[in-house]
Amino acid sequence: MRDTGGDQRRSVLLAFRSAVALHRLLDVLPVFEGDGRISRWFTLVPGSRFDLEALAALDRSGARVIDFEQATDRPFDLILTTSPKGALASLSGRARALLPHGAGFNKALYDEGSPELPSGLDPAFLLSDGAPWADLHGLGHAEQLSRLAEFCPPAATRAVVVGDPTLDRMLESDPRREAYRAALDLGDRTLLAVLSTWGPESLLVQRPEIPGELVFDLPVDRYRVALLVHPNEVGERSRLDLAEQFRPELRAGLLLPSPHQDWAAVLVAADAVITDHGSTALYAAALGRPVLNAYDGGRELIAGTPMARLLAAAPRFTGLETVRGLPPSTAAPGPATDAFDRPGQALGLLRAELYRLLDLTPPRQAVAAQPLPVPSVPRSAAPALAVRAEVDGQRVRVERFPAATDLPIHHLSAEHPVAGLAQVRSAAVLWRRPGSGRWTVSGWTTHVLAELPACLTAAAVLSADRVVLRHRHRGALTVQLAPSRSAGRIHHLDPPAAVSAVHAWLGTRPTPAPTLDRPVELDCVLAPFTARLTIRPALAEELDEEL
Repeated sequence: MRDTGGDQRRSVLLAFRSAVALHRLLDVLPVFEGDGRISRWFTLVPGSRFDLEALAALDRSGARVIDFEQATDRPFDLILTTSPKGALASLSGRARALLPHGAGFNKALYDEGSPELPSGLDPAFLLSDGAPWADLHGLGHAEQLSRLAEFCPPAATRAVVVGDPTLDRMLESDPRREAYRAALDLGDRTLLAVLSTWGPESLLVQRPEIPGELVFDLPVDRYRVALLVHPNEVGERSRLDLAEQFRPELRAGLLLPSPHQDWAAVLVAADAVITDHGSTALYAAALGRPVLNAYDGGRELIAGTPMARLLAAAPRFTGLETVRGLPPSTAAPGPATDAFDRPGQALGLLRAELYRLLDLTPPRQAVAAQPLPVPSVPRSAAPALAVRAEVDGQRVRVERFPAATDLPIHHLSAEHPVAGLAQVRSAAVLWRRPGSGRWTVSGWTTHVLAELPACLTAAAVLSADRVVLRHRHRGALTVQLAPSRSAGRIHHLDPPAAVSAVHAWLGTRPTPAPTLDRPVELDCVLAPFTARLTIRPALAEELDEEL
């Protein structure tokens, strides 16, 4: 180490080749927090076909950037990177540190480096002129150290197990799971996260139909689906192409989180994952989330690695019945303990190692993993839903699906006038919320039934617990919704679902039906709970309310 004398300032260059490598560096960056002696610079190492997405991610970070050619012309005190590939040897650093940019080394890439060797442990990239390029290899688990010693013994002499900073952020965030789920408007729904890595063996290449099958054929009140795509795949396809490919699913409620922090927050919020061989599933397993194996095989996954063992132990995803039979998620670590060491300690251990390389005393304040921000994921509110309804006396079971489902249905329910024209014209149930101020309840319901022959029930959703509807053959009725309580939780029924239940029940009554002269109670079974509905004739003042 050099003698610092009175000069305590140090320059750190964070070098990356792809968005996923940059994201890992941003998770590591807090090791220097609160230290004015450190100047932080970022540079894009050329040569990766994923560099455009990396540049976009860097621009969003607000970091100080230096062109790679300029970076090669000046010395830095420390070069910190999460990929050994590219022209790193042309950078000048008094010390160099290399970290993994994912959960271990589970893949072999056959189009670069040494065939069949794990990407990230290949001596072709770890050695420069026969000697280790990095002064420090910060690894996530002792298993990684053993494999590094097997494939590149010189580099293993400079390796230290420090844990995984990304996992630590997720563990720190797990107590905030309810807040993340609220931000995603999940309620009581089961969130299924579909994970796709990048390349020819990824889920999006081998089984691209899975997100659509889940979105269109699972009840929307029981399930929500998120698609988590590897940043390399996002860069390869472009965000626009990816969104356009899944536009029908997005309209039906599919969540497509960003590949930086939102994906991790969504994974914390998830109840189960469906995955290919990408190592993101190891984070889910470490959080105790059930994992379903949707990998169709190939050459990339290395036998005996933590990811291979996880997939071997995971149930095979064979269709929707597999999802319906999932066990509940737990808070206990799953079968990924051989992928992560030192939980909760990564930043502290890394700080000690990096400040040793910088020949500086670390800041006095301890450093801890920061919780993930609440996810901000665009979601389309479905203005029309296909409804299946089964009436058994005073009990109505309702299941709702995206309007584009191919499943047989009882009726279409659409929000007026938000839904598309074809949906409005064909819906048997139309509903709207107050806001326009142009109609009374009576005026709008009468107008809709007169103008749209397919509509049998027009409903004004006046509040979370009260709906006034007009049925073409049964007159004007008020529906009161009572919340359901179970296991210390309160469940609120979506008012349009209550309208569908009443619409189906009215359709089973004899013609002509006797007038309701007293309140009637129905049980509406929706998703995992049952709500009590009370139906009575609408009052004149209710029909005159502003809509």
